[in-house]
Amino acid sequence: MPFSAFLARIKKLILVDESEHYAAIERGFRDGSLHQPVNPMSDAELAKAIAEFTKTQPSAGSIKVLGGRFNPKK
Repeated sequence: MPFSAFLARIKKLILVDESEHYAAIERGFRDGSLHQPVNPMSDAELAKAIAEFTKTQPSAGSIKVLGGRFNPKK
């Protein structure tokens, strides 16, 4: 699935006033610091990851944490 389709799922979970967070996620996919989950995420798992991400200011560190939620190490 192209990352644009995954971004569309994410956009549904981010409030309008959290547009900086969405922009940070979009940049993360474009610059390669974020990758789509290797294993499909349920809507609930994705919503939880996004909710945790939006509790902090978007930054390189918070993007890294979000990337870890998308692709947890087993």
